[in-house]
Amino acid sequence: MNWRLFRWSVVSALAGFLFGFDTVVISGAEQTIQALWGLSAGVHGLAMGAALYGTVLGSLLGGWPADRFGRKKTLLGIGVLYVLSAIGCAFATGVSTFIAARFIGGLGIGASTVAAPLYISEIAPPAYRGRLAGMFQFNIVFGIVIAFASNAVIARVGGADAWRWMLGIAAVPSLVYAAMCLGLPESPRWLIGRKGDRAAGLAVLRLIEPELPPARLAAQADEMTAAGRPEHAPASRFWTWRLRVPIVLAILIAFFNQLSGINAVLYFAPRIFEMTGLGQEAALLQSVGIGVTNLIFTFVGLWLIDRLGRRTLLYLGSVGYIVSLGLTSWAFFTHHYGIVPVCIFAFIASHAIGQGTVIWVFISEIFPNRHRAEGQALGSFTHWVFAALLTTFFPQMVTSFAPGYVFLFFAGMMVLQLVWVRLMVTETKGRSLEQIQRDLDVA
Repeated sequence: MNWRLFRWSVVSALAGFLFGFDTVVISGAEQTIQALWGLSAGVHGLAMGAALYGTVLGSLLGGWPADRFGRKKTLLGIGVLYVLSAIGCAFATGVSTFIAARFIGGLGIGASTVAAPLYISEIAPPAYRGRLAGMFQFNIVFGIVIAFASNAVIARVGGADAWRWMLGIAAVPSLVYAAMCLGLPESPRWLIGRKGDRAAGLAVLRLIEPELPPARLAAQADEMTAAGRPEHAPASRFWTWRLRVPIVLAILIAFFNQLSGINAVLYFAPRIFEMTGLGQEAALLQSVGIGVTNLIFTFVGLWLIDRLGRRTLLYLGSVGYIVSLGLTSWAFFTHHYGIVPVCIFAFIASHAIGQGTVIWVFISEIFPNRHRAEGQALGSFTHWVFAALLTTFFPQMVTSFAPGYVFLFFAGMMVLQLVWVRLMVTETKGRSLEQIQRDLDVA
């Protein structure tokens, strides 16, 4: 892997860092904001959820600019949205302007889950595509950890306006990211397959793999050209019978990702730990362990994804999910609360190695070149819709049902995921995007 390719992938994956940072940084400011503006519970919930609503919309619409204007310009636009959101939150004069600023940030988050994995998958050679595209997920987790650390520091030195600094500091990495996007090349597959600029696409391919002879690069360009032709990929419509397999795969991987309960555990970890009898401070301390575990095992997943393959990691993650969630359920039923923190850490590790590492890579690989942006948008939109539903209803679930039943439900969904992986998921490791296109019979 040449240094230039690695640098481009890191830059585009920084959208994930801003995603993770922006999502979590609000946790340090939400109580102050409620008290400052005297918000009712309903308005407070709307203000806290504004970014999530923007995320759903941004993921739904993110494929359009990626196809219309190109992957590079879309990534740059995402950086601009993050900057506007951070500045808007920092200088918000009331709850209305705050909600608007958070919504703008959510648009950037949603669009980033479409454009960043899409761009990396299209510039990366097959041998490195998994770990390079997977860096998006690693950066999300890293951004979450840094947001917690940033909040802790600013809370001590920021004074009465600490909450403004917590939210506004995101403008600095956002500006850096937007500036670095100016140095990215456009995706060769977009240039050749969408724009029809073979010469520009070949020039980028030469930068990506300078060691390849001209004949090999020309053959790659020919394959991209052929894959983008209407007779080789349905040009008029996305929702066709021919694309049924990648469509179903994208929807189901996003569905199972959230029905594992991952967002419920991440967002409500202190609440879960307090159910076991831990005090509030101990519960918060255990929650920090979740962030560290997530970061470590996401790195392990990146190391394994191009070695073992996407399907194998989904197998490993599914088994880990079933065991850890099943034991958590058993612990709540039998009051063996002492094992719950260990089981939750095992659950986070299983997610990080499996679904967490695989989801954005896999969705970005399974659609034909002509419909990759739409497919990425579909998978991302499905993910965020179920994330919003799960986050909204989890508190009610643990109020209406015993926690043991809730975790048993999640474990049952992961049994279904294991069956799905066995029967439907195809391995994409080591294949070019055009080869995967033929394997799924959408060429």
